[in-house]
Amino acid sequence: MTRTVVESKTKTITIGFDEPFCVIGERINPTGRKALARELEAGDFSTVEKDAINQVACGATMLDINAGVVYNSNPNPNETEPPLMTKVIETVQGLVDIPLCIDSSVSGALEAGLLVAEGRPLLNSVTGEEEKLELILPLVKKYNVPVVAISNDDTGISEDPDVRFAVAKKIVERAADFGIPAHDIVVDPLVMPIGAMAGAGQQVFTLVRRLRDELGVNTTCGASNISFGLPHRHGINAAFLPMAIAAGMTSAIMNPLRPVEMEAIKAANMLMNHDPHGAEWIKFARVLDAVEAGASFADASVESAAAGSGRGGRRRRR
Repeated sequence: MTRTVVESKTKTITIGFDEPFCVIGERINPTGRKALARELEAGDFSTVEKDAINQVACGATMLDINAGVVYNSNPNPNETEPPLMTKVIETVQGLVDIPLCIDSSVSGALEAGLLVAEGRPLLNSVTGEEEKLELILPLVKKYNVPVVAISNDDTGISEDPDVRFAVAKKIVERAADFGIPAHDIVVDPLVMPIGAMAGAGQQVFTLVRRLRDELGVNTTCGASNISFGLPHRHGINAAFLPMAIAAGMTSAIMNPLRPVEMEAIKAANMLMNHDPHGAEWIKFARVLDAVEAGASFADASVESAAAGSGRGGRRRRR
């Protein structure tokens, strides 16, 4: 079975078909979060600190780190993003100890992150574009890290799943030319919004099965893309995730602070026999009981994590 190994300073996480679903926390990302972008440009990392702690407490097994702020004072990300990426990673690593996913379209920021990340992070990402392949795959090889491979190329994003599969296959084959094994490639097949494409869900489930069966690679996605533009998105996401897991998807970049989606993943892990004896489900059920009693999901999760580590402590007032 394919296993993609990622590490922090002291923890190892394995992404695989016979492993619990890997939740990659998405919140440390200023895209679409104007307040966070302003904070980061001003050197304020308080929201980053809060998001790191809360995401881990709520069940994230990895944290995606994106420092893509367009500074008002300097709009050139090649100059501003690498040092910001360094600072954000150092801040997060000072608070939590789980593997990181270094996320940027700026190659200098990716390498800056690789230089300071402890353990073996996941690099996000490479595409099938020729320029990206020649720029990013040498970094993957140099630092011996796994990489997210996004199924678009120089022609853009195709709505044809066969084309997206072919792009993924191309990336896997080109990576092999650099000596990068398939188990270190985590393919993002690109989830289309179901509101714009009625068959998007069925399409991605079929594509994930092909990626698993024909290429033997692990997969990931931006989980909330499936519900973009629709009302009550969390319900759609919560249905999509277990179906994707059953099709063979092994990770997703998502918001672990959403209890309905995390509940769906915990249940899917148990149903897929990736939670022996239901220990994680029982632990999570106690958090849900606290939420039903009036606690916030984040506070209940933080308290549960503290109790599990023997620290104890009172729940913070809301």
